[in-house]
Amino acid sequence: MVDSSTSLRTQRASGSLFGLAFGDALGAETEFLSVNEILRHFPPDGPQQPPGDPALVTDDTQMTLALGNALLAAVRPYTATTLEGPLRQAFIQWNESPENNRAPGITCIEACDRLAKGLDWQQASRISSKGCGANMRVAPVGLLPPGRDGVTAETRAALAQFQAAFTHGHPTALAAADLTATAIADLVAGGNPSSLPQRLRTYALDQRTHYHEAWLGSLWEYATIFPSAQEYIAYGWNECLHVLDRLEQALQIGDRASDPCQHTGAGWIAEEALATGLLCFLLYPEEPISAIRRAAVSSGDSDSLATLTGAFAGAYHGLASWPVEWFTRIEYRDQLTRLGKAWDS
Repeated sequence: MVDSSTSLRTQRASGSLFGLAFGDALGAETEFLSVNEILRHFPPDGPQQPPGDPALVTDDTQMTLALGNALLAAVRPYTATTLEGPLRQAFIQWNESPENNRAPGITCIEACDRLAKGLDWQQASRISSKGCGANMRVAPVGLLPPGRDGVTAETRAALAQFQAAFTHGHPTALAAADLTATAIADLVAGGNPSSLPQRLRTYALDQRTHYHEAWLGSLWEYATIFPSAQEYIAYGWNECLHVLDRLEQALQIGDRASDPCQHTGAGWIAEEALATGLLCFLLYPEEPISAIRRAAVSSGDSDSLATLTGAFAGAYHGLASWPVEWFTRIEYRDQLTRLGKAWDS
């Protein structure tokens, strides 16, 4: 599992991918339950480890793998032209797989059905949806090594928004996916967690009116209510900036005891999933296992929140974040290992 020639701390791509899968499996047990119901089902403190052998994940990890496999299959350097085919194929294969039986999101299913019919991806995209399905799967984009295969910060941003737009066309879904990938890339690079929200705010303000036209094309026109591409994308960044305000307020309070969804939202929508996943990580920046347990004991979209929390924690701490015995049981271990090895520095 672990390459002994490489420091565990530097295996951050693997740490992030396995972290999201562990969080997903943990949160799958608690989704749709209130905190009180979770504690009654899993006394006294909620689920402590991914259950089962194998420990089953949800569509969050499955779609992450689909995106990761598309990135590996695409001709580099990445462009909308080189990635569109592999991404379409990967999403359709996920949608049609018999293993796609983990309560997948309606938006993803509908969009993938339309992709399978041969519609242009802009037409397949659900333009009104900003569900968290766009950013719960985006981790592989944040894990792409900078400078390799022509990957720059600009490429990463465009990739994050492009993959989101295949299913979720709402501008907030695009911006939140971009911010999620940016947070992961920042943590992989060793960024200080305590000042991460401020760096994300600076990034959001800088990107606020930047529309990646070479990648997104005419997507903004399908929304119909925005007079320009810049106003379309600014709407999404404005919503993300608002939720970053809530995140910073929650971190000032530093409440580890209560449901994190009370502070930054339940996570069913993209910007709240980002903020609440970050909140759970940043409340326990040096305790990755405690972080995903906190995310799983929440009243909202617990599997997606714990998925994102695990991705952030693993990106920062590396593969050593997680108990060795968990690796032998997690579903899709071989695929997670393959992607991690492809992007570990």
